Amino acid sequence: MIKIILCLMISIITYGGNLMAEARDTIHMTLKDGVVVMETRPDLAPLHVEQIKKLIKDGQYNGVVFHRVIEGFMAQTGDVEFGNSTNENYNIERAGTGGSNLPDIPAEFSKENHSRGTVSMARAQNPNSANSQFFICFNDCSFLDEQYSIWAQVIEGMEFIDNITKGEPPSDPDKIIKIEIINQ
Repeated sequence: MIKIILCLMISIITYGGNLMAEARDTIHMTLKDGVVVMETRPDLAPLHVEQIKKLIKDGQYNGVVFHRVIEGFMAQTGDVEFGNSTNENYNIERAGTGGSNLPDIPAEFSKENHSRGTVSMARAQNPNSANSQFFICFNDCSFLDEQYSIWAQVIEGMEFIDNITKGEPPSDPDKIIKIEIINQ
């Protein structure tokens, strides 16, 4: 009986710890048309999830525009340096060239599919150059699989992503009004 209890306790500690390490948070991103609900994927990209959560907690994404929105492909945002419409460095022509004051993140590529609603990190040619920018896929973008770090999935409100003004950059870009972590 003692052996069974010990085995059970070891299993709970071992597997319970893993479950806690991969707990998914819910994020609400308010856009002009409504709230987009995303679920984080720390099981795929724990370093990216942690950096995004830090930027969210610091209010870095509030007011950041969608600077690159391509019909049928994706909507890109997250340039907290030049894309934040509420600060003095805002420059729509430079939006997409900046990041945050945090270090770049090593690639955490996975075999997970870049399906509709996938939230993945934008980066330069260097695979380890992701920082604060991310994009949301409008459609299946499986050609991006194993090349970009997926950190979340839209679970509600994809219709609000579909309504984001298109352009590179859009003449009157939509922005993240507010983004917050709902549960941790």
